[in-house]
Amino acid sequence: MEILVVDDEQLALDNMLLSIEKLNIDANVYGFKRVSDALECAYKHKIDIAFLDIEMRSVSGVELARDLKKMYPDINIIFTTGYSEYTLDALDMHASGYILKPITVNKIKKEIDDLRYKMGDALVKSKFRIVTFGNFAVYDGDTPIKFKYRKSLEVIAYLVDRNGTFASNGELIAALWEDDSDYEGRISYLNNIRADLKNTLTDLGYDDVVIRQRGHLAIDVKKVSCDYYDYLDGNKEAARSYHGEYMSQYSWAEITNGSLMRDLKKI
Repeated sequence: MEILVVDDEQLALDNMLLSIEKLNIDANVYGFKRVSDALECAYKHKIDIAFLDIEMRSVSGVELARDLKKMYPDINIIFTTGYSEYTLDALDMHASGYILKPITVNKIKKEIDDLRYKMGDALVKSKFRIVTFGNFAVYDGDTPIKFKYRKSLEVIAYLVDRNGTFASNGELIAALWEDDSDYEGRISYLNNIRADLKNTLTDLGYDDVVIRQRGHLAIDVKKVSCDYYDYLDGNKEAARSYHGEYMSQYSWAEITNGSLMRDLKKI
């Protein structure tokens, strides 16, 4: 898949390119400040998706979109702009999408997930990957996800262990802190963790991985890749990857590990 990004502001262009990179899309991405360079690239490569800033100094994004559609009628045009008054221009062009700046990973992901002209299997969907056998870890593709708070990772681990069922604030506090004498302080810390999870995952385009309800959290098991879930589904490769260790760094995980150990002895 070929993606073109055009914005005559260098900072905006760099932010757009970095945001697309974070989505782990199997694509060649070309970024340009000058319209002439973008058109030259489009002549050489069959562009599937074009992210175009509408208000540029030399040529508007709408004019550039018209030229691109003459070359590739089924191109997906996604306009980016800091001004909402250009919405009608985007509609007149039958654009695939419209992103109001500031650009975020999540905004880009939502537009790419709902293209006017579908890319078939060319687009790689989110790769929120979870490893539970051995030490617990979460990955964005192959890159470990880093949270502001160490216990944010443990909250994810606990939700994974719950296998999609909701955990209340009280349950999380009991699991994360053996001493819950300072309950109000723990609630305040847990609220910070919830904010950390939301901000970090939204930034990476995974805002729908954790389901939030008042005073409760759960993992959406359909939105993640996880060795433990594969094991429960009878995946033989996942079963072979279990060697008696499950979320080794967390004492509360020993109950599930004991169950896995008993299953292992039966095999």
